[in-house]
Amino acid sequence: MKKNSKIILALIIISPIFWIFQDLIMFSNSKTTENTESEEYTDIIGLFNREELLNNPHAEWFNQNYSDYNLDQETLSKLKPLFKDIEITVFMGTWCSDSRKEIPVFYKLIDKLNFSENSIELIGMTLEKTTPDSLELNQNLINVPTFIFKKGGKEINRIVEFPLETIEKDILEILTTNNYQNPYDF
Repeated sequence: MKKNSKIILALIIISPIFWIFQDLIMFSNSKTTENTESEEYTDIIGLFNREELLNNPHAEWFNQNYSDYNLDQETLSKLKPLFKDIEITVFMGTWCSDSRKEIPVFYKLIDKLNFSENSIELIGMTLEKTTPDSLELNQNLINVPTFIFKKGGKEINRIVEFPLETIEKDILEILTTNNYQNPYDF
């Protein structure tokens, strides 16, 4: 039993290092390449809105991951009544592979729920996880993307880097229980 615990602990410690290394490779490649329309790649940094993700060079990954994901309809129906008075702050990096995967899925869910984007604050971060206006201060950010769910301005819980099951199932657990723990809650 102790051997299994040590293996699990080692995996928990090593996996973030792997993801950071993967993001560094993706970042270094993306910063120096040009897309097919000869536009130089630039990251979105600071407070921005979803429409910026629908423009090149970000539209390619956003649209592809949005269309590829199939929402769990049963979970979706359970979520609809729970989104009343919810605010969501999202910290992401357009350079980050996890953000590129999870942000389009999140917006597909938001669209299906007919949730007002006025209740979503979308913040792009640098590779160092900073913003020009220091929006990250006092937010206890570990990795991106980070989805912070609030009610009445007070944090309920957050999804950090990736959902444990699916984005819709993790959000359902956040909004219906006090049991949700992201992989970095120790």
